[in-house]
Amino acid sequence: MSTEADVVAPGIGLPEGDETEQQTLWQRAVGNVKSGNLGVLPVVIGEVLIVTYFSFTATNFFTAGNFVNVILQMAGVTMIAFGVVFVLLIAEIDLSIGYLSGIAALTAATLQLPDGRNYPGWLCILLALGVVAIIGAAQGTVVAKVGVPSFVVTLAGLLIWQGVILRELQVRGVIQIEEDWINKTATYYFSATVSWIIAALVTGLYALVALSGLFGQQRAGLKVRPLPALAKLVGVAVAAFGVVAICTHATKPAACPEGTPLAEVCTQPLGLPLAAVLMLVFLVGLTFLAKRTTFGRHVYAVGGNAEAARRAGINVARVRILVFMISGIMAGVGGLILAARLQSVNLNVGGGTLLLDSISAAVIGGVSLFGGRGEVRGALFGSLIIATIANGLNIGGYKTGTIYIVTGAILLGAVTLDTVARRLQERSGR
Repeated sequence: MSTEADVVAPGIGLPEGDETEQQTLWQRAVGNVKSGNLGVLPVVIGEVLIVTYFSFTATNFFTAGNFVNVILQMAGVTMIAFGVVFVLLIAEIDLSIGYLSGIAALTAATLQLPDGRNYPGWLCILLALGVVAIIGAAQGTVVAKVGVPSFVVTLAGLLIWQGVILRELQVRGVIQIEEDWINKTATYYFSATVSWIIAALVTGLYALVALSGLFGQQRAGLKVRPLPALAKLVGVAVAAFGVVAICTHATKPAACPEGTPLAEVCTQPLGLPLAAVLMLVFLVGLTFLAKRTTFGRHVYAVGGNAEAARRAGINVARVRILVFMISGIMAGVGGLILAARLQSVNLNVGGGTLLLDSISAAVIGGVSLFGGRGEVRGALFGSLIIATIANGLNIGGYKTGTIYIVTGAILLGAVTLDTVARRLQERSGR
């Protein structure tokens, strides 16, 4: 089982003067690499290399407008991948997430129709998420209580929910989404002023969390190392303000006012997309759930060794049911964002490569297929990798087949790295 103790630097909590405690930061980093504790470093390095490559080979890739496009392209997959993380942490799989996302989108779109229920948008969203939460819990119950393998249960779910979508939309055709509550999840942009305020709030809140962590270490009598915390704070600040700076420089075509010369192209400034804020909110909330709650510790325990967790008094069945419920809810959130981008629901909703992209995002981000190891943030980084590759190859004029080949190769590399890291950790006794 992987715990927070696995990822802290060696030497913390050892008596003063212990030789291990005197290791340099570089020595600790080398030790982490040798023991297979790589964290998100390979993903970050990979993203830097990918961005650098496409910046020189794909025209208009390294622009503010395309940066915003990447955020919107990855938002739906990221939300679904957040749920996948929890499923993988308990060493299970959920193959129904693609069409569960389609069920949520179809439910919300149907309920908002003027000739149907005509419910307000916020209620459509809540009811849609309620439906997929119930479906997720039902599938989890079959896995946990009956003992049917999750692969079989969710494969059956994939077929069932795909069939439901086809039966409904083959009769109705395309359903247009007119409710702003739904559409704005993928089309709303904050003003420049509000965007900068959001960046400042994110940085300030992270600083408070970092300080409370340092004070907690001090109260516990542990050696306090402020430099790593300061480095992370600087990284968060650079990321937050950097994203806002780029987004506020992006523009989109707009209607020109009367009297404008015909040859002139009019644009409208954008800002931080609401989709980016939603990703951040769910990232923080789900990370807290996984790392700072009893339920989260039980998830890691079940994934590490379900029998040992059961003997320790953990209700393994309940943990599994709740995890599949979380997976269903996050699939629904992702499905609503994806439908909002198109402002419609059609026969392809939930299909295509959505399932594979969502699972790939979690695995590429460092979540182990063997259970018990990984973090929610890995889904964000993995989705960023997939979206960047797809965006860059599309701009570069590559065919769809090439995108599949490259994404598959990266997925294979990520799983291979995970397998090697697991063996290194077993050898080092972690």
